[in-house]
Amino acid sequence: MGSKNKLKRFKENETFSNVYQPTRDDLVSVDYELKGNWRETVFNNSNPIVLELGCGKGEYSVALAKKYPNKNFIGIDIKGARFWRGAKTAIEENIHNVVFLRTQIELIEYAFAEDEVDEIWITFPDPQIKYKRTKHRMTNAEFLKKYKQVLKPDGVMNLKTDSEFMHGYTLGLLHGAGHEVLYANHDVYKQEGSPEDVTAVQTFYESHYLEQNKPITYIRFKIK
Repeated sequence: MGSKNKLKRFKENETFSNVYQPTRDDLVSVDYELKGNWRETVFNNSNPIVLELGCGKGEYSVALAKKYPNKNFIGIDIKGARFWRGAKTAIEENIHNVVFLRTQIELIEYAFAEDEVDEIWITFPDPQIKYKRTKHRMTNAEFLKKYKQVLKPDGVMNLKTDSEFMHGYTLGLLHGAGHEVLYANHDVYKQEGSPEDVTAVQTFYESHYLEQNKPITYIRFKIK
């Protein structure tokens, strides 16, 4: 994407009522005004909150919001030029139960209060295969601790990825740490019984992976 295009999207994001872009200081230095108040202030209801971490273009968040009007969806990504598409689509189609938050995933506990979130989706994260990049894997032990802080006690995690490495790494970590694996599938489009939310929504990149015959994997789990 050209720099002019990016700048145009950044500017447009500033005008969108469904985009929130706190600075790092806004989150870390003081209590963020929306922390603990997303339902009341942003969505004006008491419905469950579902996060999509590393939401990219926001396709998953928007599709799930359309499917589940009685849930609130928040797509989170540091790259605003990407989720611009999801935010614009939501506005154009009058989808009011999805918004977007521009921040780093590692700051999640500063953006949300304890027990504020009902469910988290991680869709096609960078697997960070090199060992020295372990700390950046979005399902490593430190990230799971952060997710646990904001999730309700019975909150659920979902990982959908084309990376067999990420799938295996996460399963091994979950079993080793005693977390509860509710469902695991190493090829959701070829094995029967895959949850509809996993197969009914396809991202832009996912369609490319499928054209290349790459298996799409999925894990649903709870953090203990």
